[in-house]
Amino acid sequence: MATTRAWYVSGQGFALALGVAICALPEAVFAGDTLSTSNRMALFASQLDVLDGRAAEQYSNSVAYQPERFGADGQTQRYTGAYRGQYLPVAEQMARKHGVPTDLFLRLVQQESGWNPTIQSPKGATGLAQLMPDTARLLGVNINDPHQNLEGGARYLRMMYNRFGNWRLALAAYNAGPEAVDKYDGVPPYQETMNYVRIIYGS
Repeated sequence: MATTRAWYVSGQGFALALGVAICALPEAVFAGDTLSTSNRMALFASQLDVLDGRAAEQYSNSVAYQPERFGADGQTQRYTGAYRGQYLPVAEQMARKHGVPTDLFLRLVQQESGWNPTIQSPKGATGLAQLMPDTARLLGVNINDPHQNLEGGARYLRMMYNRFGNWRLALAAYNAGPEAVDKYDGVPPYQETMNYVRIIYGS
């Protein structure tokens, strides 16, 4: 989604930002304003550690979780973009590192930024994976570093897969936000999101 995304936005507004972020936290974290920003960041960091730990165990113990497989989803369409520049192998590396099907992630980056590492949306989504500044900070990546930007995108996409259990819904959450996927119990009926999933996933 070469649109925007903000971790603090919900619903369709989240679809406008690489809200690759805080929506993965328990709802209690967002209940009112009872938690300070520092506490929210600490909780988010701990959540990331848990998810990353679970993912690492899954990758090593289960063939179904290897990067090139889609499990129940079947196989992704191949990346057929014209771009063959310096960031392609970096994106492949980050996809493998976080257990994301390589072709799926390459297609996502193509759709998000067209492989332009300096592109910025009107809402502030930046770089190859179109990360929002707050999201990048919470993920611990430098939004302006193309390598780290790609890592943040791959990591968050895997988090959404861990949450929803298939790549179509992971893509929908990446674009529209996990709250929207929960609300509709599937791909949200937003034209942008439906097109996004179709273009990247292929159906």
